[in-house]
Amino acid sequence: MVGNRPQFVKSAPLSVALRDRGIKEIVLHTGQHYDPELSQVFFDELGLPEPRFRLDLHTAEPAPMRAGIRKAIATEGPNVVLVFGDTNSTLAGALAANDTGVPQAHVEAGLRSGDLEMPEEQNRIEVDRLAAILFAPDEHAAATLADEGVPGRREVVGDVMLDATLQLAPVAARRSHVLDALDLEPRGYVVTTVHREANAVPERLVRILEGLGRVEEPVVFPVHPRTRKALDGAGIEPPANVRLLRPLGYLDFTALASQARVIATDSGGLQKEAYWHGVPCVTLRDTTEWTETVRAHANVLVGDDPDAIAEAAASARMPGERPPLYGDGHASERIAEVLVTLPA
Repeated sequence: MVGNRPQFVKSAPLSVALRDRGIKEIVLHTGQHYDPELSQVFFDELGLPEPRFRLDLHTAEPAPMRAGIRKAIATEGPNVVLVFGDTNSTLAGALAANDTGVPQAHVEAGLRSGDLEMPEEQNRIEVDRLAAILFAPDEHAAATLADEGVPGRREVVGDVMLDATLQLAPVAARRSHVLDALDLEPRGYVVTTVHREANAVPERLVRILEGLGRVEEPVVFPVHPRTRKALDGAGIEPPANVRLLRPLGYLDFTALASQARVIATDSGGLQKEAYWHGVPCVTLRDTTEWTETVRAHANVLVGDDPDAIAEAAASARMPGERPPLYGDGHASERIAEVLVTLPA
């Protein structure tokens, strides 16, 4: 079950692994992301199987998604409902599975930022509590689940996003010409993304843009529809060095991000991708669920403080040695191996 950009990416290598093990996959798209640049483009670019069910709800509210997913479960009678990450689509899928008595498996289980004001943090906790199978990206996440006493079966498998990055980054490098199209030089620009609910409000966007405006290089900013609406509604103009773009397809965005000097983002997934690409990250939040990237000195948390944003972007460097984080690129096969052993 998928509903937004990161989930489309994560599901790509897992879809291949499921087919390789002879597991029948029924894809449901909740419609949480319904802009073509954040939805259909991923099915086209990543070769995902077309969804059997498209709810097309054009909402992030869990209740209508939950009802639609419940109907799909009743129609298909699956052995397990597989959900990804921490979005409202994830929560809706977990609740619908619980409603129908079908086991739910959670990919990216056990992650915690410690910030209970984040809707995503509340979703993670609730989905893990309901999950029959908890696919954790590392031992730290598994230990968190054990400490919380959640009842599901814990499996440390690595991160499916790393699988996708290793498989698709070389494809992006071959196929994308986005740097030429934008007249950018490798390592000569900063990439930024802002989409979290807490940041996509005028007062915080103004402060974030102020900090980015002090960066020496060009800043390219593919703008999420939620963020675009906030910018346009408040009449906020970006600084001269900040270039607002439409959302990019996965391959173009991967090519752009992997060759940046710095990535400034509030995305959880992009913090990891930055690490794997070898690009230092400046996180526009006060907390992160990917704490290992901070401990490795590859990521710094700055919130919306303009001074901290400008200083962190100017001084950002990757450490000389980077420990491998979140697996080895074979999480999808491990997940499929667990699922293939489930009773029919």
